[in-house]
Amino acid sequence: MHTNFPSKLVEPRTVTVWLPENYDTKTKYAVLYMHDGQMLFDSTTTWNKQEWGIDETLQKLMDENAVRPTIVVGIYNNGEKRRYEYMPQAPMESLPLKRRNFIAKALMPSEIKTVYEWNADAYLKFIVKELKPFIDKNYSTSSDKANTFIGGSSFGGMISWYVACKYPKVFGGALCLSTHWPASFPNNPFTDLADACINYFGKNFAFGRTKIYFDHGTETLDAYYEPYQKRVDLFFEQRKINHETWQSLKFVGTDHSEKAWKERLEFPLRFILENRKH
Repeated sequence: MHTNFPSKLVEPRTVTVWLPENYDTKTKYAVLYMHDGQMLFDSTTTWNKQEWGIDETLQKLMDENAVRPTIVVGIYNNGEKRRYEYMPQAPMESLPLKRRNFIAKALMPSEIKTVYEWNADAYLKFIVKELKPFIDKNYSTSSDKANTFIGGSSFGGMISWYVACKYPKVFGGALCLSTHWPASFPNNPFTDLADACINYFGKNFAFGRTKIYFDHGTETLDAYYEPYQKRVDLFFEQRKINHETWQSLKFVGTDHSEKAWKERLEFPLRFILENRKH
């Protein structure tokens, strides 16, 4: 664990690096960068007593030779500023200033009075320019695009596809679970932001050249995602993109929680981290 990982771009935060059993410096490992790093490994320390269990699932898949040798880099979110770092910045900034200010205030939890600046682009640059070089220098990694991946859920799914759009030469794939398209709940006044995000993805994603995984459930927040996800899926269908480079799955009866993501985590890991030697 690296506490107070320094940065010139964003505020310091904890970064946890998970290494597989029998980690060996003679082996070159793929790297999966994950947002909301505090929710990945230990339910006894999380706010809701849930976790992804990504260490157990990934170790099991590696033991089966179903996925390539991989380390996980868990990037802690920045608490109350999480949404400002995870909301794709370019689509947001395509809206008029008055709308951006309205959305900024609306997205801030009611108990917090401060409104922050949108900071997603600096957060991405932190990952690419500061964190990734540190990981590649200090751990035995394959640093190329084909072995560098990023993922998250909800707003973490949003920022993951945005990373893939902004840095297509760095990341070979993105895991976007329960992607929280901005207008995906009743009486939401952010339809223009959802449109901006979907349109940005359609114009900037490297279709067929970067792997991407989407999914959603059908309960709680996930119940509102399907119409927006279908619009995104249409980009792939219209381009006749091979399903070897994209998946979009629906999990009936599952909700918006770490418990649900843990239960289906094997699907995106198998897809993104496929062991090409198997």
